[in-house]
Amino acid sequence: MTNAARTATASPGPIILFDAECVLCSANARFVLERDRAATFRLAAMQGEVGRALSLRHGLDPDDPASLLVVEGDRMRRDSDAILHIYETLGRPWSLARILRVVPAALRDPVYRFVARNRYRVFGRRESCWVAPDRYRDRIL
Repeated sequence: MTNAARTATASPGPIILFDAECVLCSANARFVLERDRAATFRLAAMQGEVGRALSLRHGLDPDDPASLLVVEGDRMRRDSDAILHIYETLGRPWSLARILRVVPAALRDPVYRFVARNRYRVFGRRESCWVAPDRYRDRIL
């Protein structure tokens, strides 16, 4: 693991690894930054040094990301569990998403993966990676 990735995981708080070339993923990253008033989450683009190292460490190809990941220490969440964890952590009203936990992951994850496989076709792909506004720079790895 690179020094940057080692330092990132040693710091407190979960890290959201997202595809910064994906329009949907970037919009979700911005949504989280704007609503995470407690500044719980840090974000890392899979295309960046930290995101690439953490993706590989957790078995995800950063050149062909099939999911977003939430990494917290040695724990990793992916697919619908990652999305639900993010929204549950944001507080109300977003935490009401926890009601979707009644649906088993075996049913949620195929829906998530279908959207993930088709995200570029439906939502588009950026020519270059999304860059967070300056006011959030301290939360971007």
